[in-house]
Amino acid sequence: MSAAYPEDGPVEWPGRLMSAEVTEQPAVLRRILQDGEPRIREVAAVIAARKPRFALLAARGTSGHAALYGKYLLEIRRGLPCGLASMSTTTTYGAHPDLTGVLFVAVSQWGGSPDLVASTWAAREAGAITVALTNNPDSSLAAVSEFHIDVLAGPERALPATKSYTASLLSLYLFVAALGGGELGGPHDDRPSLAPLPDLAEEIVARREEIRTLAARYRFAERVVVTSRGYSYPTAQEAALKLMETCYLPALAFSGADMLHGPLAMVGDTSAVIAVVPDGKGGEALRPVLDRLRSRGADLFVIGTEAEVRRASTGFVLPTRGVPERLQPILEILPLHLLAYELALARGHDPDVPRAMAKTPESR
Repeated sequence: MSAAYPEDGPVEWPGRLMSAEVTEQPAVLRRILQDGEPRIREVAAVIAARKPRFALLAARGTSGHAALYGKYLLEIRRGLPCGLASMSTTTTYGAHPDLTGVLFVAVSQWGGSPDLVASTWAAREAGAITVALTNNPDSSLAAVSEFHIDVLAGPERALPATKSYTASLLSLYLFVAALGGGELGGPHDDRPSLAPLPDLAEEIVARREEIRTLAARYRFAERVVVTSRGYSYPTAQEAALKLMETCYLPALAFSGADMLHGPLAMVGDTSAVIAVVPDGKGGEALRPVLDRLRSRGADLFVIGTEAEVRRASTGFVLPTRGVPERLQPILEILPLHLLAYELALARGHDPDVPRAMAKTPESR
């Protein structure tokens, strides 16, 4: 069974919800650019005036990968020291850090995880500037935060988060860009780079048949390694999670730099490796790792430029016309969403309702 079935028809079939939500992503990106950016700029302007000295991002699962992307943005684009919050330090161990002047960004699809809500409230009590970035403005997380940014993804019914992930990436990008105080039309106006995103996303989603063919290659895979660097490292982590939760396929994600510190030893001529190779400095930094993977005979699936795909066993050429490296993760994950979807169906699973999974896991 495949995505060829009509998503709006009356017949229920495995993967129907995930398929529809993957297809909806270009429209969600347009909605954020048209309707969400003014609110994001408003929030960012108030925070920028308070001149935070440090940033912490708190999240789990898919939202955690979006938060990691935000960390790269804050450190590279704003030069703001940044870390990922260890929520258990407050929720389990009762720590009371001094967070005066710290920007605390909590990222969550539904905003209901008890540990995220509790740690955000504790951060606010400790003096932090708290921002909740969610797909649910009525959530507990939004209520305890000083500021809220709605990612405008709309209801997400499939258990694997897809459109809320790309919506979070774009919203984080707009937020970090606006923290720099650039005026529309000024030298720091990113609109020329942002404008192509929805159309390029549509191009990718339309290439389902290409992805279906690639998925067949990995139907009987026993393990997958996913790697990338820089802005695209969160893409590798999110791709691995999607393969695990929809296909029940062990998938390990590593930074390309970390691959050389031990994990490369497990890669051989029967190993399936997915490499996300951005068109930019991250891709350049990843090339020595790709050379080592090829020398070990790995079955290398590359998502990247045509030149990089030609040097791999197989791959998907990512259209990035006019899109800088820092924005490419918004596009890179789309073929991987489709790969997880198609591979789940090929392996006989329903990606809409993965086993042992809840929409909002209640971690504490």
